[in-house]
Amino acid sequence: MFSIVNIRVGFYLALRQLRRASRWTTSLIVFVMLLTFLNLVVVTGLLVGIVAGISNQFRIQQTGDVMVTALDTKDYIENSPQILSFLETLPQPQVISARYGTSGTIEANYYSRIDLNEKPNETGASIVGIGPVVENDFSNLSKYVKEGSYLSENDYDTVLLGPQFVDRYSFGEQPGLTPLKNVYPGTKIRLTINGNTREVIVKGILDVPANSPLAARVFMPISEVRQLMGRTDYAVNEIAILLKPGTDGVAFRDLLKRSGVGDKAKVQTFEEGIPNGVAEVQNTFAMIGNAIGSIGLAVAAITIFIVIFINAITRRKFIGILKGIGISGETIIVAPLDGTLVRIMLIVLTTLIAGYLPSRMIVRKNTLDSILGRN
Repeated sequence: MFSIVNIRVGFYLALRQLRRASRWTTSLIVFVMLLTFLNLVVVTGLLVGIVAGISNQFRIQQTGDVMVTALDTKDYIENSPQILSFLETLPQPQVISARYGTSGTIEANYYSRIDLNEKPNETGASIVGIGPVVENDFSNLSKYVKEGSYLSENDYDTVLLGPQFVDRYSFGEQPGLTPLKNVYPGTKIRLTINGNTREVIVKGILDVPANSPLAARVFMPISEVRQLMGRTDYAVNEIAILLKPGTDGVAFRDLLKRSGVGDKAKVQTFEEGIPNGVAEVQNTFAMIGNAIGSIGLAVAAITIFIVIFINAITRRKFIGILKGIGISGETIIVAPLDGTLVRIMLIVLTTLIAGYLPSRMIVRKNTLDSILGRN
């Protein structure tokens, strides 16, 4: 068993060792430990942080903390007005954004198309009907407008385009998505939903990363989308709820389910509602980061082992003298680990193991052999 005296003597010897040790050797060990720590923490943090940033984009731009969507067997949320009225009576929500969502097509440059056999400049699109004021409170949508201006409640036949629909911002043609050419604020395009076609004006173009959920969406005032969809029942497709700071999303989800909302709609937390692909990429990046960290840890252990082993061999006589005057082997070897954080503990553990093995090899030798330098 290790005593307080052993620890105090070991600490004293460690300080003496540092004062008399080679600066280059000590600097090398510290440098290797620093690189290993950065490899474990920074590299893994960057890999996981990239995907975590993407996930957070979905939370602040689309899902909120809790998302209410239509059941898999339905195209819309049943009893939407009643659910919205109930949500507004609860103290937990900070912003509640109800949206209509549907698919359609948008077409540009139809006036300049001469040959009817020529492929039209059109593409499929996800059309979202929003309350401009509420949605801006929810996702700060207006701050992403790069060209033109944001929607207003009184707008008629106007749209906001995500950058993936504009050729100068997109990454080229993708399956199911053909960027529109020569489209600017004020340009007229054709919007078709459920066979209903209307000519609308591009009021603004968003500037968001390609991985943003806003990048491939067309936004219109909610009343305009409802008309084109032929809906008169006010049954929305999704309700995004941003909760007040400190509110537990899981507890609020369970509250909605207990209140009967779960019988008419699918209620999910942000983590449950993010696309499966994003979650899989996040797990993959975490595995890659851990693998890289493990390799770095092994390399650091080998490097530190070699350095300390050589240092211990050169000081074998000194260790033999310490044993000869009555200092125990445990005092020479042990270092405390209490209070170290998980990743820092890995670095300390690596250093401890790498230092323990060569020192232990010397300590176990005969005392006279160590003093006289015999093998």
